[in-house]
Amino acid sequence: MTDMSDEEDANARAARARQGSPFLSPEQAAFYLSLSLRTLQEYRTAGTGPVYRRHSRHIRYHIDDLDAWSRGVGEAGDDA
Repeated sequence: MTDMSDEEDANARAARARQGSPFLSPEQAAFYLSLSLRTLQEYRTAGTGPVYRRHSRHIRYHIDDLDAWSRGVGEAGDDA
């Protein structure tokens, strides 16, 4: 039950971010992409994930970059 509450909270935060700031936290970005936070972190470390920015000490993902990365991953997967 706690997991659903956390998921609903992340979903609500992502929806608010979509309406307001286009920049999402790593947690919001992972939820938006249906990835675990750890997977997104691993992609970032390997340089294979979506473009990210550092705002001060915070990592942020622009929602357009997430969409572009997601489309690119889908296209690359179709070739395999």
